[in-house]
Amino acid sequence: MPPAPNPLIDPEEASSLLGALREALQERVLGQPQLIENTIAALVAGGHVLIEGAPGLGKTRLVRSLAALLGIDFGRIQCTPDLMPGDITGGEVLNRREEGKPFQFSPGPVFCHVLLADEINRATPRTQSAFLEAMEEGQVTCGGESHPLPQPFFLAATQNPIELEGTYPLPEAQLDRFLFQLNVPSPSAEALTKIFSLGPSSIEEAPILNREQVIALQCAAKNIVVADSLVTSLAQLIRLTHPDNPEAPDEIRAGVSWGASPRAGQAAIAGAKALALIRGRVHVAPEDLSDALLPSLRHRVLLRYETRAAGATVDSLLPELLARNPLA
Repeated sequence: MPPAPNPLIDPEEASSLLGALREALQERVLGQPQLIENTIAALVAGGHVLIEGAPGLGKTRLVRSLAALLGIDFGRIQCTPDLMPGDITGGEVLNRREEGKPFQFSPGPVFCHVLLADEINRATPRTQSAFLEAMEEGQVTCGGESHPLPQPFFLAATQNPIELEGTYPLPEAQLDRFLFQLNVPSPSAEALTKIFSLGPSSIEEAPILNREQVIALQCAAKNIVVADSLVTSLAQLIRLTHPDNPEAPDEIRAGVSWGASPRAGQAAIAGAKALALIRGRVHVAPEDLSDALLPSLRHRVLLRYETRAAGATVDSLLPELLARNPLA
């Protein structure tokens, strides 16, 4: 796959563009400022997001609005148990017009810039695996030939935590492909009041960015500086999530079955760089890395069955661990 262009953009201009994007999204998806910022950060970091929340909280609207404001192609796949891998990637079809080439590749809906995989856990494991190559390598292989996806490529997958019948939980290998897992909280009473007072509105609005600017912002995020001391603190914290580490806290050793992988730390750094760029910095501050840590580790730290049965979550364990071992 040919390398993506590497245009230059001033950090101040980048922060201004991202600030405008964040404000525009906050006008369309009310009461979810942290979700919006983290979704933008995942895009700018060149990663993908898994968004978990109950129906009706604006997950689909957020992704559709993001694509519309970026001025890039949007695709949507409604995942169901009968969905096949070829329904996602496309496949070879009979071509009778061109001699010597009986089959030609017909691209599937994955060939877009922003793809929404709605209710991804309703697809079977075989179909879920069709996303893996696209997410990791930015391409689809069919008939022994690789087909590069449009760049940038951003996958936002949603899942509903309260409907478990007829679902297929994502395996750890697939979860690891997502830079962030984001939980959608219920809006506050104030946000609900604003939502109820609004009528139906269209998201087919004029974009405020374009494809070239998105690529430039992704390149700018990679150039954000991270201090060595922060990287060292992060490495120590990642090690403390492993139950076989003698220095890990008792609650981690008793409640965690598998700690965070090196990719989790890489995701936290990439997300922190993007957050720093959004917030107008040319270097990663401790709060940027702290804010990126939980979305990066939430789906990569595996709890024991007994721990989950007792009502504990990664969200309840990690903040306490971070409080005792601050990043600095």
